[in-house]
Amino acid sequence: MSQRVASAPPFARQAAELLVDAFADYNARFSDITRRAQRHFEKRDWPAARRDAVARIELYDQIVAETFARLEQRMGERIFAHALWVQVAREYAELIAPLLDSELYKTFFNTLTRRFFRTRGVDPSIEFVALDIEPTDRITHPVARHSYVASAGLAALFERVLADYPFAVPFSDASGCARAIAATLQQRLQAWGPLPVIAVELLETVFYRERRAYLVGRVIGRERHAPCVIALVHEDAGLRVDALLTATDDVAVLFGYTHSYFHADLPTVGDAVVFLRTLLPNKPVDELYTVLGRAKQGKTERYRHFFRHLELRRDEQFQAADGVRGMVMAVFTLPSYPLVFKVIRDRFGYGKSVMPEQVHEKYRLVAHHDRVGRLVDVQEFRHLRFSRSQFHDAMLAELEGECSQRVLRDGDDLVLLHCYVERRLRPLNLYLQEVPSSEAERVLLDYGQALKDLARSNLFPGDLLLKNFGVSRSGRVVFYDYDELCLVTECRFRKLPIARHHEEEIADGAWFHVGEHDVFPEQFPRFLGLGAQHRKALLAAHGETFDPAWWQALSAQLQSGAYVDVPPYPQSAKVLKAG
Repeated sequence: MSQRVASAPPFARQAAELLVDAFADYNARFSDITRRAQRHFEKRDWPAARRDAVARIELYDQIVAETFARLEQRMGERIFAHALWVQVAREYAELIAPLLDSELYKTFFNTLTRRFFRTRGVDPSIEFVALDIEPTDRITHPVARHSYVASAGLAALFERVLADYPFAVPFSDASGCARAIAATLQQRLQAWGPLPVIAVELLETVFYRERRAYLVGRVIGRERHAPCVIALVHEDAGLRVDALLTATDDVAVLFGYTHSYFHADLPTVGDAVVFLRTLLPNKPVDELYTVLGRAKQGKTERYRHFFRHLELRRDEQFQAADGVRGMVMAVFTLPSYPLVFKVIRDRFGYGKSVMPEQVHEKYRLVAHHDRVGRLVDVQEFRHLRFSRSQFHDAMLAELEGECSQRVLRDGDDLVLLHCYVERRLRPLNLYLQEVPSSEAERVLLDYGQALKDLARSNLFPGDLLLKNFGVSRSGRVVFYDYDELCLVTECRFRKLPIARHHEEEIADGAWFHVGEHDVFPEQFPRFLGLGAQHRKALLAAHGETFDPAWWQALSAQLQSGAYVDVPPYPQSAKVLKAG
């Protein structure tokens, strides 16, 4: 024990040890929930899998609350002394220094001190701040993985792969699945030349999400490598390989911010992040931590990376995000960085009847729901501090004048007491005006598919206007305006009544009674502002979504407990049929 530690106040050391033990307890309980994913997959117990997904998200705040209670019991009034926490931080740093994933421990400590002292901005005396380096740069432990050399042919290689990942239920046809993977891979990698595959590397850990299991790794050639992600499904006949993802874009979406978090019992999270970045070099570190279930660490990484960028862009100003001005949120962005910040307004625009707490509930719904690749993951931030000079005048006036309950002026700084932060997308209504007609039609058809995907996951956007959807870098349409989001099973989908006489036909507004949860799908196309050609294409491909009968049938199906599958990858990723 060092001389500094020996001379430290004993209660500071005790508090630091308590905090280390608390996060170790969190890790253990996190792993317990995560490991159950395999059993749920094997038993096809999908309701239990969904309950565990929610429970694991809520676990962090639960542990924080328990830790506060233990600290108060152990330390009494001393817990309120800022000087004591300076000592605790030093002791804590020494205790976690040799631990794997020590960055996660630091984030936990920061969460506690920020909530306890309601820190506005950053207090480096009682927080771990590292804006200058990537935490993953310090990771040197190789991630555990299986390696397979393609000496006896690809079919034999993948038979070994499937045998090395034992499940409590068998494959319906393991040899056929292996041949299907091999044939698919050979077809995909034709550009690599003859005998392109030297080896395949796969992480030992199986990744689970919703109703699928994934073997994650890469295929290695003589001069290049590509992702290799094998998707497994559990059907009545047993396990089956459903898809092989080798395209970087497809894997990036699978591990992206529009999907729910994986359940993967990783020995060290940082090592897995390093490995995944070899497959997805353009994927931000924060998104990888988040999609692996370490949402708080993902939030820390996003904060750290953004403020490091902001330091280099002192002359750049925040401005209103592109798109139609929101009636519920003031939305701003830094043009050079792909994030938007959303602050709830003091008063909502005409026609908006929701209250701020209802808006929060919508965002909580998104956090806990299967996002099926069509909803942006959102992070809540509190007490973010910025220089007022970094805001465009009009944006500053809007925030201070219309969001005064959630914005505080502190000298030359502006403190956001509460905001939501998410990836910036190009608003769909603007995108359609900026691209050639053929691309506009492709994206518009994906908009129709997005409505179906959301509906099949029991979500109805509420407001289907194009301005509430965005286009991602991969060209996918994603919904991002949640204040009117609701469950399909909560809605009453109705056919438009036929006017009985001329006065009813020309009346302003609805001449018939409209209940709070009534929805009239036949009206959807009228408000989209589409030209004749695009409207015709949308109706041809997705006309059923404008028919109340389609929604009524789907709602009944969902209410009966049935599940409608929404694959998290395109049809092109499916494996070929075994030869």
